[in-house]
Amino acid sequence: MKIKRSLLSYIQNTLLPGKVIVLYGPRQVGKTTLAQDLLESVDCHCKFINADELIYREALASQNRYQLEEVLGDAELLIIDEAQRVPDIGINLKILIDANPRITILATGSASFDLANKVSEPLTGRKLTLNLYPVSYPELCQTFGDLEARSLLESWLVWGGYPEILTTTLLDLREQVLNELVGSYLYRDILELNGIRRADKIVDLLRLLAFQIGQEVSLSELATNLAINFRTVEKYLDLLEKVFVIFKVGGFSRNLRKEITKNSRYYFYDNGVRNSLIQNYNPINLRNDIGQLWENFLMIERKKANQTAGRHVNTYFWRTYDQKEIDLIEEYGGKLYGYEFKWKASEIKKSTRQEFLETYPNSALSTISQENFEDFLLPG
Repeated sequence: MKIKRSLLSYIQNTLLPGKVIVLYGPRQVGKTTLAQDLLESVDCHCKFINADELIYREALASQNRYQLEEVLGDAELLIIDEAQRVPDIGINLKILIDANPRITILATGSASFDLANKVSEPLTGRKLTLNLYPVSYPELCQTFGDLEARSLLESWLVWGGYPEILTTTLLDLREQVLNELVGSYLYRDILELNGIRRADKIVDLLRLLAFQIGQEVSLSELATNLAINFRTVEKYLDLLEKVFVIFKVGGFSRNLRKEITKNSRYYFYDNGVRNSLIQNYNPINLRNDIGQLWENFLMIERKKANQTAGRHVNTYFWRTYDQKEIDLIEEYGGKLYGYEFKWKASEIKKSTRQEFLETYPNSALSTISQENFEDFLLPG
């Protein structure tokens, strides 16, 4: 069964002449499939190029307008898959788009740190950046139906949302596929592209983070545990964010000295990746980390929903030194929205609610549990 991605309609509506749409995302998340679906859905002359093919890669790296226009031909929409393979891709796209303001270009790339460095400055004012994540809960509902999607929730918390995982029904094969996927993109994107040779330290770092979901992470403690220096830990974390393995959430503070802001929290872009790293695929009823799985799931699903809705929010957690905390704070529209994540429904502690609302009176607080999470994850 093919999973329809909600980002497709968003891209269709943003195909503006003279613009380059840069689509980032981890490997095997469906960027090529999405690009091909776009190709089939638009009513214009299109051309699809795989930059893995040497003949196209050399032409696209030429910085020669006439060679670039030979590649373009009479296409109105040019799709370049794996665009990070092309040296100085940003400069070449700028030459192409400046000489042909009638066209639109979609460039996809998985190694975001590599592609971002090459396109950001040359394409200032000419590009739109989007991220394609693993399959979202609303996409699952649209594909399988609300009832079946709900029935798959516990499985999804364990196995994550990569398209190939969702369509693999045999558990042994699913485990093998997920382990291969994780090993492949971790090693290929990080170790090869950035010249890092300490693969063991990268994996050990991720395993430490996997057990600290929902907790503040001390980089000094990580460095001590890994027997590497502080700056190396910073470098590894930055790379892991840029290749869509983890993302960082900082602490929120405006008014109280006792609010914690020094350390950040880290979450995984996919629960399955997290569980592969710790090699725990046990079902929910046999686990003692359901709270962490639930929090990680809701954090990344909310990120997907915000992008789909076009909501540009600032994201934080809130915690005080006397142990009052709120898992997620979103700031947008001049207001604060706080969310506490509970696998089983329960109220936010009265003392926490009172202190936060007194400190930030123009705010709202709610608990997200199994009973009401669907509304929280809808893009509207």
